[in-house]
Amino acid sequence: MSYGTQLARYPSPLLIFGALMSPEHPLLESLPAMRPLVRESWQRSLDALATLSGLNPPAVWESRELQDFRRDHPLAAIMPVITKLLVEPSHDTGLLIAVGDEHGRLLWVEGDSAARRNGEGINFATGADWSEPVVGTSAPGTALVLGKSVQIVGHEHFNPAVHSWSCTAVPLHDPDSGAVLGVVDITGGAEAVGANTLSLVQASVAAAEAQLRIERLERRAEQERRTWFSSSAGAGSASRAIATSTGAKKPLYRDSLQILGRDQGLLHVAGQAVTLSERHTEIMAMLALHPDGLSAEELTDKVYPEGTSLTSIRAEMVRLRKLLRGAAPTLVPESRPYRLPRALVVDAEQVRNYLDRGAHRLALKIYRGEVMPRSLAPAIEAIRHRVAVQLREAILADASPDALLGYLLLPEAADDVEAWRTALRLLPPRSPKRAAVVAHLEALEG
Repeated sequence: MSYGTQLARYPSPLLIFGALMSPEHPLLESLPAMRPLVRESWQRSLDALATLSGLNPPAVWESRELQDFRRDHPLAAIMPVITKLLVEPSHDTGLLIAVGDEHGRLLWVEGDSAARRNGEGINFATGADWSEPVVGTSAPGTALVLGKSVQIVGHEHFNPAVHSWSCTAVPLHDPDSGAVLGVVDITGGAEAVGANTLSLVQASVAAAEAQLRIERLERRAEQERRTWFSSSAGAGSASRAIATSTGAKKPLYRDSLQILGRDQGLLHVAGQAVTLSERHTEIMAMLALHPDGLSAEELTDKVYPEGTSLTSIRAEMVRLRKLLRGAAPTLVPESRPYRLPRALVVDAEQVRNYLDRGAHRLALKIYRGEVMPRSLAPAIEAIRHRVAVQLREAILADASPDALLGYLLLPEAADDVEAWRTALRLLPPRSPKRAAVVAHLEALEG
């Protein structure tokens, strides 16, 4: 029996939902034709979706909001490459080319005009959310959960409305940090999962990542040249030249703040890294996590011990602004309330977002340790506890054996007897990794 014939015999998710209400039902084990990757995705979909009525992908942005978001996203820089390698050859082929952000929200959907009209019938369109927790198994959403290339064929889609479509998706990574920036997808009929389609998309993504790296290097070289010119020819005219030449350029980075496993935060802005003091890290983290802003009283309560005068936060903000004017002028905080002028991604929040989507491997990849381990700031202590607990619970409850073993490498898991016992239970009886787990458990319990 061919794989396609087996796929046609899949029961619908609606039948599975009903069957799962019975405690005797063996979950998805009765579907031998289903690939393990798809079976696990369906299980995550069943866990995340309480009903099938909401599987139609929701629109996240209005047209103007979408245009603004696309313009400010680093993926805009790679669209010329994707257009040249994938979009232009796709005309009159029945294929769609989609580029989504790291959350599975489609920013661009291009390609065959007839296919685009058909795609609108399932809301495979710009601005729609195709993440796995929202629509179930699909190549874009599942590729982001797993952090690797995925092909989904017809009936493997969780949503019955998508069973006539097939798709191939490949995550696109930041060439500097390795973090996921988004996903590139080809959607259509059987040709969308053809023998050469996966290699084509992977090669296109590699070319896009290389182009992003080249543009960043060129931008840095230009900044260095203009910095030299500034010091040689006078700051005033050079500063105006820099602003004129770089102000309208497309963004190549997501501004970010690393606070995992370190007490002095690492601020990444426009390709430059700035190390912050512990107090400045605490303040920037709070402002990043509260984009609507915080009053002086609220910020003091989150950063300082109870009873601290407002004079302390005001003086610290003066010093922080002075630092950022020189090192990161686009992130100098505004006043009344204190807030950042643009979005700043915090790695601890990325971990939580990945865990919410079931992307355990991606969460572990960027989890470098506890949030600011030595900080005594009340809000930082709360975040530290929240992230650590959420990570542990997610890994122990749902992760694969490999993800769990990765978690056990963290210092905070060294004495976690329950986690080590869970690993021993999940590992196959003949796994060569069992010996190390048994030895560690004996040391803990001996």
